[in-house]
Amino acid sequence: MASEPLPPSRFAALDGLDDWRYLLESIHATFDAGSYPAAVALVVAVAEAAEAAHHHPDVDLRYPGTVRVALTTHAAGAVTTADADLARTISALAAAAGAVAQPTRAELTELAIDAMDIAAVRPFWAAVLGYRDVDGSLVDPLGRRPAVWFQQMDAPRPQRNRLHVDVVVAHDVAEERVAAALAAGGTLVSDDRARAWWVLADREGNEACVCTWQDRR
Repeated sequence: MASEPLPPSRFAALDGLDDWRYLLESIHATFDAGSYPAAVALVVAVAEAAEAAHHHPDVDLRYPGTVRVALTTHAAGAVTTADADLARTISALAAAAGAVAQPTRAELTELAIDAMDIAAVRPFWAAVLGYRDVDGSLVDPLGRRPAVWFQQMDAPRPQRNRLHVDVVVAHDVAEERVAAALAAGGTLVSDDRARAWWVLADREGNEACVCTWQDRR
């Protein structure tokens, strides 16, 4: 049976995926395996399941025993039912191994560059970062560093700050993250597009957005 696209609202309504969170066009899970050898064994089990399914996630192993898994269907450029099926399998493998899911640790970071002439500046950033252009965004070919996207400006900004950080978090921790940033001395620039994103700034006006999949339009 062919896989079908899973937009975030539909994904959130599915059963058996409590370990996973939707970030951008991928789903993410984090498991504490208890030890480094146990984490290695979990990675091996995930690799075997992925090979059997002919569907391969990105897997990150960190000391002392944390395994992070990201799933997307590259051919579709989106999350699909194939990702959900493999996610359930991975969760079952983790549970059988005694690994503890930490779903709210799911997080991605993007850099946004404001530009009047995006086509003119994008090649520079691709070259200086060693990134490749994928549908107008720049991505690290090794998958290690934040993606870069470009925001169209209608008029030049007089101040120097023309970059901001997007922090994409699990939807159920977004308001907590915003509150923590405000308590740490930040200011709320705008919540007009919450829950899709909140625009925050530090004491000198440098901006960051806390983002989720919710209320996108």
